[in-house]
Amino acid sequence: MYKVLILAVTVLFTTCKTTKPVQSDNDSMEASETISEPTNISSTEKEVTLEASVKTNLEYLASDELEGRNTGTAGIEKAAVFIEDFFKKHDVKPYFTTYRDSFNLKKIVGYNVVGFVEGNDPKLKNEFIILGAHYDHIGTAKAVNGDTIANGANDDASGTVAVMEWAKYFAKSKSNKRSMLFTLYAAEEMGLKGSGHLAKRLKKENLNLYTMINLEMIGVPRSEEEKMAYITGFDRSNIADKLNTYAKSEIIGFFPKAKEYQLFMRSDNYPFYQQFGIPAHAISTFDFTNFEYYHHVDDEADKMDYAHMTRFINSMIPAIEGMTNSVSKEIKMNNE
Repeated sequence: MYKVLILAVTVLFTTCKTTKPVQSDNDSMEASETISEPTNISSTEKEVTLEASVKTNLEYLASDELEGRNTGTAGIEKAAVFIEDFFKKHDVKPYFTTYRDSFNLKKIVGYNVVGFVEGNDPKLKNEFIILGAHYDHIGTAKAVNGDTIANGANDDASGTVAVMEWAKYFAKSKSNKRSMLFTLYAAEEMGLKGSGHLAKRLKKENLNLYTMINLEMIGVPRSEEEKMAYITGFDRSNIADKLNTYAKSEIIGFFPKAKEYQLFMRSDNYPFYQQFGIPAHAISTFDFTNFEYYHHVDDEADKMDYAHMTRFINSMIPAIEGMTNSVSKEIKMNNE
Protein backbone atom coordinates (compact mmCIF):
# COMPACT_ATOMS: atom_id res chain seq x y z
CA MET A 1 0.00 0.00 0.00
CA TYR A 2 1.20 3.45 -0.70
CA LYS A 3 2.09 5.95 1.98
CA VAL A 4 2.48 9.07 -0.10
CA LEU A 5 4.02 12.50 -0.04
CA ILE A 6 1.04 14.84 -0.32
CA LEU A 7 1.89 18.54 -0.33
CA ALA A 8 4.55 18.87 2.39
CA VAL A 9 3.79 15.57 4.12
CA THR A 10 6.04 12.59 3.47
CA VAL A 11 4.08 9.47 2.74
CA LEU A 12 5.52 6.09 1.78
CA PHE A 13 4.33 2.79 0.41
CA THR A 14 3.34 0.66 3.43
CA THR A 15 4.94 -1.59 5.44
CA CYS A 16 1.16 -0.66 3.04
CA LYS A 17 6.67 -26.63 -8.31
CA THR A 18 6.18 -28.25 -9.84
CA THR A 19 2.88 -28.30 -11.66
CA LYS A 20 1.27 -30.55 -9.06
CA PRO A 21 -0.02 -29.10 -5.78
CA VAL A 22 2.15 -29.76 -2.75
CA GLN A 23 1.26 -30.48 0.85
CA SER A 24 0.55 -27.71 3.36
CA ASP A 25 0.47 -28.17 7.13
CA ASN A 26 -2.17 -25.84 8.51
CA ASP A 27 -4.71 -25.09 5.84
CA SER A 28 -8.43 -25.71 5.26
CA MET A 29 -11.11 -26.11 2.54
CA GLU A 30 -11.21 -28.16 -0.64
CA ALA A 31 -11.74 -27.32 -4.32
CA SER A 32 -15.15 -28.12 -5.79
CA GLU A 33 -17.09 -28.30 -9.00
CA THR A 34 -16.78 -25.87 -11.87
CA ILE A 35 -19.73 -23.72 -12.87
CA SER A 36 -20.18 -23.23 -16.59
CA GLU A 37 -20.99 -19.85 -18.13
CA PRO A 38 -22.68 -19.01 -21.44
CA THR A 39 -20.29 -18.52 -24.35
CA ASN A 40 -22.62 -17.04 -26.98
CA ILE A 41 -22.76 -13.50 -25.61
CA SER A 42 -21.48 -10.30 -27.21
CA SER A 43 -18.40 -8.38 -26.10
CA THR A 44 -20.64 -5.61 -24.81
CA GLU A 45 -22.64 -8.06 -22.73
CA LYS A 46 -19.40 -9.56 -21.40
CA GLU A 47 -18.22 -6.07 -20.42
CA VAL A 48 -21.45 -5.40 -18.55
CA THR A 49 -21.25 -8.79 -16.85
CA LEU A 50 -17.63 -8.18 -15.81
CA GLU A 51 -18.38 -4.73 -14.43
CA ALA A 52 -21.27 -6.12 -12.40
CA SER A 53 -19.02 -8.86 -11.00
CA VAL A 54 -16.27 -6.38 -10.15
CA LYS A 55 -18.74 -4.10 -8.38
CA THR A 56 -20.45 -6.89 -6.44
CA ASN A 57 -17.19 -8.43 -5.24
CA LEU A 58 -15.58 -5.13 -4.31
CA GLU A 59 -18.67 -3.94 -2.46
CA TYR A 60 -18.52 -7.02 -0.27
CA LEU A 61 -14.78 -6.87 0.40
CA ALA A 62 -15.07 -3.18 1.30
CA SER A 63 -18.24 -3.56 3.37
CA ASP A 64 -18.59 -2.77 7.07
CA GLU A 65 -19.27 -6.46 7.67
CA LEU A 66 -15.55 -7.14 7.15
CA GLU A 67 -14.57 -4.43 9.67
CA GLY A 68 -11.60 -3.13 7.70
CA ARG A 69 -9.97 -6.55 7.05
CA ASN A 70 -7.20 -6.21 9.62
CA THR A 71 -5.00 -9.32 9.70
CA GLY A 72 -5.94 -11.69 12.51
CA THR A 73 -9.56 -10.50 12.80
CA ALA A 74 -12.92 -12.08 12.05
CA GLY A 75 -13.33 -9.59 9.21
CA ILE A 76 -10.33 -10.74 7.21
CA GLU A 77 -11.34 -14.35 7.82
CA LYS A 78 -14.63 -13.56 6.06
CA ALA A 79 -12.65 -12.03 3.20
CA ALA A 80 -10.47 -15.14 2.89
CA VAL A 81 -13.50 -17.43 2.79
CA PHE A 82 -15.12 -15.18 0.18
CA ILE A 83 -12.05 -15.40 -2.07
CA GLU A 84 -11.80 -19.17 -1.58
CA ASP A 85 -15.46 -19.62 -2.48
CA PHE A 86 -14.96 -17.48 -5.60
CA PHE A 87 -11.99 -19.63 -6.64
CA LYS A 88 -13.94 -22.84 -6.06
CA LYS A 89 -16.95 -21.58 -7.99
CA HIS A 90 -14.79 -20.76 -11.01
CA ASP A 91 -12.60 -23.88 -10.91
CA VAL A 92 -9.42 -22.12 -9.81
CA LYS A 93 -7.58 -24.91 -7.99
CA PRO A 94 -5.65 -24.57 -4.74
CA TYR A 95 -1.90 -24.65 -5.25
CA PHE A 96 -1.18 -26.19 -1.88
CA THR A 97 -3.42 -28.82 -0.28
CA THR A 98 -5.92 -26.01 0.30
CA TYR A 99 -6.02 -22.37 -0.75
CA ARG A 100 -4.35 -21.12 2.41
CA ASP A 101 -0.69 -20.35 2.99
CA SER A 102 -0.55 -19.81 6.75
CA PHE A 103 1.97 -17.84 8.79
CA ASN A 104 2.35 -16.54 12.33
CA LEU A 105 3.04 -13.02 13.54
CA LYS A 106 3.53 -13.50 17.28
CA LYS A 107 0.02 -14.40 18.46
CA ILE A 108 -1.63 -13.53 15.13
CA VAL A 109 -2.24 -16.17 12.46
CA GLY A 110 -2.33 -14.80 8.92
CA TYR A 111 -3.46 -16.45 5.69
CA ASN A 112 -2.43 -15.81 2.12
CA VAL A 113 -4.95 -17.23 -0.36
CA VAL A 114 -3.31 -18.95 -3.35
CA GLY A 115 -5.11 -20.15 -6.47
CA PHE A 116 -3.55 -22.17 -9.29
CA VAL A 117 -4.24 -22.50 -13.02
CA GLU A 118 -1.94 -24.99 -14.71
CA GLY A 119 -0.36 -24.08 -18.04
CA ASN A 120 -1.44 -25.88 -21.19
CA ASP A 121 2.04 -26.41 -22.68
CA PRO A 122 3.93 -29.61 -21.70
CA LYS A 123 7.20 -27.72 -21.17
CA LEU A 124 6.22 -24.13 -20.41
CA LYS A 125 3.79 -25.22 -17.68
CA ASN A 126 6.83 -25.82 -15.49
CA GLU A 127 7.43 -22.06 -15.50
CA PHE A 128 5.21 -19.81 -13.35
CA ILE A 129 3.76 -16.32 -13.41
CA ILE A 130 2.33 -14.77 -10.25
CA LEU A 131 -0.42 -12.16 -10.16
CA GLY A 132 -1.01 -10.79 -6.68
CA ALA A 133 -2.58 -8.14 -4.45
CA HIS A 134 -3.10 -7.66 -0.73
CA TYR A 135 -6.58 -8.26 0.63
CA ASP A 136 -5.91 -6.97 4.14
CA HIS A 137 -6.38 -3.40 5.36
CA ILE A 138 -5.92 -1.43 8.59
CA GLY A 139 -9.23 -2.09 10.36
CA THR A 140 -10.05 1.32 11.77
CA ALA A 141 -9.00 4.93 11.28
CA LYS A 142 -9.82 8.41 12.57
CA ALA A 143 -13.57 8.80 12.95
CA VAL A 144 -15.51 10.85 10.40
CA ASN A 145 -19.18 11.45 11.16
CA GLY A 146 -19.09 8.56 13.60
CA ASP A 147 -17.55 6.10 11.10
CA THR A 148 -14.29 4.47 12.19
CA ILE A 149 -14.13 1.49 9.78
CA ALA A 150 -11.40 1.87 7.14
CA ASN A 151 -12.90 -0.31 4.41
CA GLY A 152 -9.98 -0.07 1.99
CA ALA A 153 -11.94 -0.13 -1.26
CA ASN A 154 -9.13 1.28 -3.39
CA ASP A 155 -6.49 0.01 -0.97
CA ASP A 156 -6.51 -2.81 -1.95
CA ALA A 157 -9.88 -4.44 -2.51
CA SER A 158 -9.55 -3.04 -6.04
CA GLY A 159 -6.36 -4.97 -6.79
CA THR A 160 -7.77 -8.05 -5.09
CA VAL A 161 -10.86 -8.03 -7.33
CA ALA A 162 -8.69 -7.66 -10.46
CA VAL A 163 -6.65 -10.74 -9.51
CA MET A 164 -9.85 -12.69 -8.79
CA GLU A 165 -11.29 -11.80 -12.21
CA TRP A 166 -8.11 -12.82 -14.02
CA ALA A 167 -8.10 -16.11 -12.13
CA LYS A 168 -11.68 -16.71 -13.28
CA TYR A 169 -10.78 -15.79 -16.86
CA PHE A 170 -7.75 -18.08 -17.17
CA ALA A 171 -9.43 -20.99 -15.38
CA LYS A 172 -12.14 -20.87 -18.05
CA SER A 173 -10.13 -19.90 -21.14
CA LYS A 174 -7.14 -22.14 -20.38
CA SER A 175 -5.23 -19.82 -22.68
CA ASN A 176 -2.02 -19.79 -20.62
CA LYS A 177 0.95 -21.92 -21.65
CA ARG A 178 2.81 -21.13 -18.44
CA SER A 179 1.26 -21.97 -15.09
CA MET A 180 -0.19 -19.16 -13.02
CA LEU A 181 -0.58 -18.46 -9.31
CA PHE A 182 -3.20 -15.97 -8.16
CA THR A 183 -2.07 -14.79 -4.75
CA LEU A 184 -3.91 -12.60 -2.25
CA TYR A 185 -1.81 -11.49 0.71
CA ALA A 186 -2.58 -10.74 4.34
CA ALA A 187 -0.41 -8.54 6.58
CA GLU A 188 0.78 -6.19 3.86
CA GLU A 189 -0.17 -3.39 6.21
CA MET A 190 2.12 -4.91 8.84
CA GLY A 191 5.17 -4.69 6.59
CA LEU A 192 4.70 -7.02 3.59
CA LYS A 193 4.63 -9.98 5.95
CA GLY A 194 2.25 -12.17 3.95
CA SER A 195 3.97 -11.78 0.60
CA GLY A 196 7.33 -12.13 2.33
CA HIS A 197 6.29 -15.46 3.81
CA LEU A 198 4.95 -16.82 0.53
CA ALA A 199 7.97 -15.67 -1.48
CA LYS A 200 10.35 -17.44 0.92
CA ARG A 201 8.22 -20.59 0.88
CA LEU A 202 8.06 -20.77 -2.91
CA LYS A 203 11.78 -20.09 -3.22
CA LYS A 204 12.52 -22.90 -0.76
CA GLU A 205 10.34 -25.20 -2.87
CA ASN A 206 12.30 -24.20 -6.00
CA LEU A 207 9.38 -22.69 -7.90
CA ASN A 208 10.50 -21.81 -11.41
CA LEU A 209 9.21 -18.22 -11.31
CA TYR A 210 9.38 -16.18 -14.51
CA THR A 211 7.66 -12.91 -13.54
CA MET A 212 5.45 -11.43 -10.82
CA ILE A 213 2.97 -8.55 -11.05
CA ASN A 214 1.37 -6.99 -8.00
CA LEU A 215 -1.81 -4.91 -8.35
CA GLU A 216 -1.98 -1.95 -5.99
CA MET A 217 -4.89 0.49 -5.91
CA ILE A 218 -6.46 0.36 -9.39
CA GLY A 219 -9.93 1.64 -8.40
CA VAL A 220 -9.66 5.18 -9.79
CA PRO A 221 -8.53 6.42 -13.22
CA ARG A 222 -5.63 8.71 -13.98
CA SER A 223 -6.11 11.89 -16.01
CA GLU A 224 -6.87 11.41 -19.70
CA GLU A 225 -3.46 12.59 -20.89
CA GLU A 226 -1.67 9.93 -18.81
CA LYS A 227 -1.20 6.25 -19.57
CA MET A 228 -3.92 4.12 -18.02
CA ALA A 229 -1.53 2.72 -15.39
CA TYR A 230 2.10 2.92 -14.33
CA ILE A 231 4.57 0.33 -13.12
CA THR A 232 7.04 0.63 -10.26
CA GLY A 233 10.69 -0.10 -10.91
CA PHE A 234 10.20 0.97 -14.53
CA ASP A 235 13.92 0.99 -15.34
CA ARG A 236 14.70 -2.32 -13.67
CA SER A 237 13.34 -4.53 -16.47
CA ASN A 238 11.73 -4.38 -19.90
CA ILE A 239 8.36 -5.54 -18.59
CA ALA A 240 6.44 -2.32 -19.35
CA ASP A 241 7.52 -2.36 -22.99
CA LYS A 242 6.70 -6.06 -23.34
CA LEU A 243 3.26 -5.76 -21.74
CA ASN A 244 2.39 -2.88 -24.07
CA THR A 245 3.65 -4.85 -27.05
CA TYR A 246 1.58 -7.88 -26.11
CA ALA A 247 -1.51 -5.71 -25.52
CA LYS A 248 -0.94 -3.73 -28.73
CA SER A 249 -1.76 -0.68 -26.66
CA GLU A 250 0.13 1.75 -24.44
CA ILE A 251 -1.45 0.65 -21.17
CA ILE A 252 1.57 0.92 -18.87
CA GLY A 253 3.58 4.10 -18.49
CA PHE A 254 6.42 5.65 -16.52
CA PHE A 255 5.61 7.62 -13.36
CA PRO A 256 8.54 9.78 -12.19
CA LYS A 257 7.36 9.99 -8.58
CA ALA A 258 7.41 6.20 -8.27
CA LYS A 259 11.18 6.31 -8.00
CA GLU A 260 11.13 9.40 -5.80
CA TYR A 261 8.83 7.61 -3.33
CA GLN A 262 10.74 4.31 -3.71
CA LEU A 263 7.48 2.54 -4.52
CA PHE A 264 9.21 -0.49 -6.01
CA MET A 265 10.34 -1.54 -2.55
CA ARG A 266 7.11 -0.71 -0.73
CA SER A 267 4.57 -3.21 -2.00
CA ASP A 268 4.12 -6.95 -2.32
CA ASN A 269 6.18 -7.33 -5.49
CA TYR A 270 9.38 -6.60 -3.57
CA PRO A 271 9.73 -9.85 -1.57
CA PHE A 272 9.54 -11.82 -4.83
CA TYR A 273 12.22 -9.64 -6.39
CA GLN A 274 14.36 -10.17 -3.30
CA GLN A 275 13.93 -13.94 -3.24
CA PHE A 276 14.01 -14.74 -6.94
CA GLY A 277 15.85 -11.83 -8.59
CA ILE A 278 13.28 -11.77 -11.41
CA PRO A 279 11.11 -8.99 -12.88
CA ALA A 280 8.59 -8.37 -10.09
CA HIS A 281 6.72 -5.06 -10.20
CA ALA A 282 3.61 -3.31 -8.92
CA ILE A 283 1.06 -1.76 -11.27
CA SER A 284 -1.23 1.03 -10.07
CA THR A 285 -3.63 3.64 -11.42
CA PHE A 286 -3.53 5.69 -8.19
CA ASP A 287 -0.95 8.44 -8.73
CA PHE A 288 -1.41 10.61 -5.59
CA THR A 289 -3.46 13.23 -7.50
CA ASN A 290 -6.66 11.27 -8.15
CA PHE A 291 -7.77 9.96 -4.73
CA GLU A 292 -7.47 11.63 -1.34
CA TYR A 293 -8.66 8.90 1.04
CA TYR A 294 -5.54 6.89 1.78
CA HIS A 295 -5.96 5.02 5.10
CA HIS A 296 -9.16 6.99 5.57
CA VAL A 297 -12.66 5.84 6.48
CA ASP A 298 -13.94 7.37 3.21
CA ASP A 299 -12.00 4.87 1.06
CA GLU A 300 -15.38 3.36 0.23
CA ALA A 301 -16.82 1.22 -2.56
CA ASP A 302 -19.08 4.03 -3.77
CA LYS A 303 -16.00 6.09 -4.68
CA MET A 304 -14.60 3.47 -7.06
CA ASP A 305 -14.86 3.88 -10.85
CA TYR A 306 -16.12 0.49 -11.99
CA ALA A 307 -16.08 1.33 -15.69
CA HIS A 308 -12.40 2.23 -15.37
CA MET A 309 -11.65 -0.95 -13.42
CA THR A 310 -13.40 -3.04 -16.06
CA ARG A 311 -11.45 -1.37 -18.89
CA PHE A 312 -8.19 -1.93 -17.05
CA ILE A 313 -8.91 -5.59 -16.29
CA ASN A 314 -9.91 -6.27 -19.90
CA SER A 315 -7.01 -4.29 -21.36
CA MET A 316 -4.51 -6.28 -19.33
CA ILE A 317 -5.73 -9.70 -20.48
CA PRO A 318 -3.81 -9.77 -23.81
CA ALA A 319 -0.77 -8.36 -22.01
CA ILE A 320 -0.90 -11.17 -19.46
CA GLU A 321 -1.55 -13.76 -22.17
CA GLY A 322 1.51 -12.54 -24.08
CA MET A 323 3.58 -12.93 -20.93
CA THR A 324 2.28 -16.42 -20.28
CA ASN A 325 2.62 -17.64 -23.87
CA SER A 326 5.92 -16.33 -25.25
CA VAL A 327 8.13 -19.19 -26.40
CA SER A 328 11.16 -17.75 -24.60
CA LYS A 329 11.51 -15.62 -21.49
CA GLU A 330 11.28 -12.26 -23.25
CA ILE A 331 10.83 -10.23 -20.06
CA LYS A 332 14.24 -9.69 -18.48
CA MET A 333 15.99 -7.60 -15.87
CA ASN A 334 17.81 -4.74 -17.58
CA ASN A 335 21.18 -5.85 -16.20
CA GLU A 336 20.94 -9.21 -17.97
